[in-house]
Amino acid sequence: MRRRATASVLPDQMEKTVGKNQQTRLCLLVSLSAVFWCLLLYFHFVVLGGSTVVDESVPSPSVPVQSESASIHKTNPHQTTTHTGVSENYPFVRALRTTENKSDPCGGRYIYVHDLPSRFNEDMLKECRSLSLWTNMCKFTTNAGLGPPLENVEGVFSDTGWYATNQFAVDVIFSNRMKQYECLTQDSSVAAAIFVPFYAGFDIARYLWGYNISVRDAASLDLVNWLVKRPEWEIMGGKDHFLVAGRITWDFRRLTDLDSDWGNKLLFLPAAKNMSMLVVESSPWNANDFGIPYPTYFHPAKDADVFVWQERMRKLERKWLFSFAGAPRPGNMKSIRGQIIDQCRNSKVGKLLECDFGESKCHSPSSIMQMFQSSLFCLQPQGDSYTRRSAFDSILAGCIPVFFHPGSAYTQYTWHLPKNYSKYSVFIPEDDIRKRNISIEKRLSQISPEQVKLMREEVIGLIPRLIYADPRSKLDTLKDAFDVAVQAVIDKVTNLRRDIIAGHTNEDFIEENSWKYALLDEGQREVGPHEWDPFFSKPKDGSGDSGGSSVEAAKNSWKNEQRGQS
Repeated sequence: MRRRATASVLPDQMEKTVGKNQQTRLCLLVSLSAVFWCLLLYFHFVVLGGSTVVDESVPSPSVPVQSESASIHKTNPHQTTTHTGVSENYPFVRALRTTENKSDPCGGRYIYVHDLPSRFNEDMLKECRSLSLWTNMCKFTTNAGLGPPLENVEGVFSDTGWYATNQFAVDVIFSNRMKQYECLTQDSSVAAAIFVPFYAGFDIARYLWGYNISVRDAASLDLVNWLVKRPEWEIMGGKDHFLVAGRITWDFRRLTDLDSDWGNKLLFLPAAKNMSMLVVESSPWNANDFGIPYPTYFHPAKDADVFVWQERMRKLERKWLFSFAGAPRPGNMKSIRGQIIDQCRNSKVGKLLECDFGESKCHSPSSIMQMFQSSLFCLQPQGDSYTRRSAFDSILAGCIPVFFHPGSAYTQYTWHLPKNYSKYSVFIPEDDIRKRNISIEKRLSQISPEQVKLMREEVIGLIPRLIYADPRSKLDTLKDAFDVAVQAVIDKVTNLRRDIIAGHTNEDFIEENSWKYALLDEGQREVGPHEWDPFFSKPKDGSGDSGGSSVEAAKNSWKNEQRGQS
């Protein structure tokens, strides 16, 4: 029998057999232990961590794929691992990957707001009388920056949502709107962009006249010194930071350290060159500023307010073919305003509201809006600089804008206006007026009634994205000028981060041609000759910034704040 056979084994054979059994048992114990720890690790990482593990089956096309342990349980929070096993030190990868969480409505949209010392913002409002040499800005900083309410005595406005808003109040309006943004975060590592609530426009407005450059530059230098010491700055060296200034860019582009030169040098500070600055007028030759709309008088608290206004603008009877609200610029030999005013005066279908000193109607928002509401087309030549608030007031009134320089809208507000400008506006080159003296009336009369109707509908459709909603409330479905600007900044930072990871560089970028890049179609990267090149030839001083005509434009703009309509 088999059992007996084992009993007859020799002693040395028994010793060998026992040794084999011990080895087998040891191997079995090791195997069982390995299986146990594998199951334990699987339960910990997959089951317990199931709610946070990123689905690797649908990786982002621009972000390197990470293993679950690398993306969630990594020892070094700044280290990521690609699908090739290469370690990449990109501290912003966590922010990029929030876009992959489809259950998070704020994924890829988080904004981190710096908690600045009050000297950079709120303290300025406490000293509101110092914010303008000629205007008491205290009343304009009330109601979250909207200014005092406008009474609808003449029936021009809606009964609610209208305010006597100062055209340079965007600093405080934007910051207060940001407080209502639905995707704020206190964790900067998940932020798609970082907002700096510095009232840059209010700061420089205090010191433009009668102060030396040390005073004018003080707050800007103080701000930059504060920012560069913050850990948030180290992530991208400030390239994910943005701030808002409700003034034209030339107020922040002083080239020299002469007290006689204009403005401060905020936009020329090395650190500030990395940030994005949103201004009501940007430079065509620089890459660190972006145009956002001037504030209008309308700040709705809910969607219905906008819809009712749009429908009212569709139904209005418009008795004037064209109109113009503004003053001549006799000191500017290149200005075509004088010729435009003459054509308005000599036309039976043109309406003129002269806005020189002493003309009280131009200080009245109701007079301006009433004229725009009665006109099919509203003439928008350059102001003291490229842009003017009037363009947005006219669009709000459902009046088709007529531009004479591409820098007045088409290359300025590329985030907010369609690239195809012929859908919502008419373009008449300045030289057609200046040298050829073409008839504006004749040119506009050639547009068919059907085409006018289509253009007006396009204009009315633009209204939501060109107005700033009441900062104390929130629109439900509509995106206002704030929403559009914030999303554009997020897209800019996101694309930059993805380019960094992919190894893309901008070696061929020509900053002097900055205005051209925003006009490129999707996927295009290179710019060439453009039909608008003659409009943007650099000043003879070669600066394109605070020298020559640019600084004069800034000075004139500041002086003409005494006018009700510039």
